Amino acid sequence: MRMKQMIKFIAIALLGLSLTASAADKNKNDDTYEQLDLLANIFQLVRSEYVDEVQDKEVIEAAIRGMLQSLDPHSNYFSVEDYENIRVQMQGEYGGLGIEVTWDKGLVKVVAPIDDTPADRAGIQGGDYISHINGASVSDGTLNDAIDKMRGKANTPIDITVLREGEKAPLEITIIREKIKMKSVRHRVEADTIGYIRVSTFNMNSGEGVEEAIQSIRTELGENLDGYILDLRSNPGGLLLEAQRISDAFLSGGEVVSTRSRRARNNSRLYATAGDLAGGAPVIVLVNNYSASASEIVAGALQDHRRAIILGEKTFGKGTVQTEIPLGRRGNQAVRLTTARYYTPSGKSIQGRGIEPDIEVLTPRSKEAQAIRLRRESDLSNTIINDQDTVLREGETDPSALPSEPIKDDNGQYIDVQLKHAIKLLKNLKSAPRIDMAQTSN
Repeated sequence: MRMKQMIKFIAIALLGLSLTASAADKNKNDDTYEQLDLLANIFQLVRSEYVDEVQDKEVIEAAIRGMLQSLDPHSNYFSVEDYENIRVQMQGEYGGLGIEVTWDKGLVKVVAPIDDTPADRAGIQGGDYISHINGASVSDGTLNDAIDKMRGKANTPIDITVLREGEKAPLEITIIREKIKMKSVRHRVEADTIGYIRVSTFNMNSGEGVEEAIQSIRTELGENLDGYILDLRSNPGGLLLEAQRISDAFLSGGEVVSTRSRRARNNSRLYATAGDLAGGAPVIVLVNNYSASASEIVAGALQDHRRAIILGEKTFGKGTVQTEIPLGRRGNQAVRLTTARYYTPSGKSIQGRGIEPDIEVLTPRSKEAQAIRLRRESDLSNTIINDQDTVLREGETDPSALPSEPIKDDNGQYIDVQLKHAIKLLKNLKSAPRIDMAQTSN
């Protein structure tokens, strides 16, 4: 009976029952109290009657997760271990192997190992395919599933099976994970006159990384700079304040994003500061159907201010804000709760809709990939309805409209058609400097 009494006590504390409550409030509280009593009874039955002995902590945490996940796809509970991993990722560090990967032919393809990381020292090469992780086939899951398995605590081992061109048999390699510093921003010069900036996620180092990239490119190219390409493709998002800072790097003022909630304390407006670090140079933002959340905030802000041309595919459509609330005596557990919706400077919610590109350039996909439906926010279970439109738009591109196969160059390398279009467009803008950037937007 102790568990039932404890839950009843919690119910009273949460509901804030008082002697002055109205009859309607009292009935509502009584109903909630009855449901909590039901929960306590079920928990007691699981403890005493289930075929195997259960761990109370695991059952309770599963009940909490179920409650939160029933709200929307992004609310969740983090145990001590989970919360530590989340904090590490947001700080730009994680336990793992140190490789950049993509999904190809139903396997994890290594793009490149990061210098001086466990993967690099173990001899992992760009072009390798990872078929199994700890004996389990990666083809049974997704790229994100595989990444989750490869990450873990530093100093723990992982076994991977590698398929390499020229090797007759698979390579079985054991690697000890280490703490990897996540470099979320990379930059280079394209076509001799264009600054290319790739942002893979929005962690605590991303805003500073973009500012440093802009300065480095401006120093290197000087008067020869034709413009910038900001690549946000497949960027799942991250910290809201970093999205503000990156938008600010290309804006000279104005609103970046606003958030609205049923709680006034969660409403906010974030603005850009005076001064455009990019010096007014033309900007093209690359997006695809996996550009989400903070990526969409940046794309939406630059699009609404007509500061950039958005090129690529319609984005994921995640227009909600999550707040991580520490729990427990030590604050080492947390709830991630959806607390607000966000809106672009023009007041538009992209929840379930995504950002429509100014210029649509579809990603070439193999015939096998075309048969797989593209998933966006509107496809997720329990997704939050856009408050500006009760009918969600379809979250996929008609496969018949997609190019049949990716194109390769003379060296057998896949051509990045979206990047190629962006480079050509910037060159054209440079040759016609009087073109109003706003007039190129749809």
